[in-house]
Amino acid sequence: MGDKILFVDDEPAVLEGYKRILYPEFSIDIAESAANAFAAIKKNGPYSVVISDMRMPVMNGAEFLSKVRESTPDTVRMLLTGYTDVKAAIEAVNQGNIFRFLTKPCETEELANAITAGIEMYRLITSERELLEKTLMGSIKVLTDVLSAASPETFGRSMRVAHCVRHILAKVKLPSPWCIEAAATLSQLGCITLESELMNRAYAGAALTEEEQTGFNAHPGAAMELLKNIPRLEATSWIIGQQLKRDIPESESPFPPFSTSAELTRAAKVLKLAVVFEQLREKFPAKGAALSHLRERSKEFEPGLIDALSDLRPLQATKQLRKVPIARLRAGMVLDQEIKNGQGILLVAKGQELTSALVMRIENHARAGTIDKEVMAFVPM
Repeated sequence: MGDKILFVDDEPAVLEGYKRILYPEFSIDIAESAANAFAAIKKNGPYSVVISDMRMPVMNGAEFLSKVRESTPDTVRMLLTGYTDVKAAIEAVNQGNIFRFLTKPCETEELANAITAGIEMYRLITSERELLEKTLMGSIKVLTDVLSAASPETFGRSMRVAHCVRHILAKVKLPSPWCIEAAATLSQLGCITLESELMNRAYAGAALTEEEQTGFNAHPGAAMELLKNIPRLEATSWIIGQQLKRDIPESESPFPPFSTSAELTRAAKVLKLAVVFEQLREKFPAKGAALSHLRERSKEFEPGLIDALSDLRPLQATKQLRKVPIARLRAGMVLDQEIKNGQGILLVAKGQELTSALVMRIENHARAGTIDKEVMAFVPM
């Protein structure tokens, strides 16, 4: 009985009846109001299935299940009502995306069958999402490992952009945060098509020729081309493609996992904000200078999103600076120096957070004797 079921009704006797007749087969929790139900979800959730009565004080069943959908979208929702009100049924389905609509009194067998079907649906939803996320995250990790080896500076910038985006997402509730974070992590992937010198000058705010500017502006499109054919990364690809546009157009239709074009457009604006913020911090390193310049562009960026960056700390802020032997480097450490080989080729940039692939690369060069045996790095406390 690993799948938990929550019944919500303002009549205690009815709840106890459900628990009594269903307990041998299902793990049942009960709540006498929407408020108690939300408390139960927070404390004991997630629930596989939530079944609510329609007529309840303060918040009816349709409204309650709509809120449940917002907080735990994977939970399967069902509505029980004692009256056959077609209008109420339509409202419930539209607001809460109801899986089943049952009338009271409901026969035990019918209720048990509905719960069993709901559990199967919940397992299907969660297993598909878990497989999808693992597959996508695995693909993203491979791409970032390739980027870290091909262009250390670009990879370091991607990690700083992703750090900004994670900080915003921790403060501002947005749909499908994993997709926005994936876009941030891969945002600079197209820069592998650029010369390092051009890329560094562009991010430092140096004057570029018209030809150079055109080449630099093409890197988001290059990333889009690389990613657009990966299933379920269509939204990520589109978000990346908008990062340098002054006015981000609303997409003609949303890509999954976003429900509306407005949600997708706002996600793109979050990435654009992080990219611009990183550019401004390189150009204007003084504390607070980047934020001041962002606030001057309030027509482009939401003030609330800008404010979310006001207390952003650098990646190394929670780490301690130490001299670390190459053999003791670990993923998560942040380098405080560049690492170059004997020919002066940059292997890892200063300020870069190490990944397992980067650690392996550094160790290989250390064994070959082309780099020093110790480096300065910020180590997690």
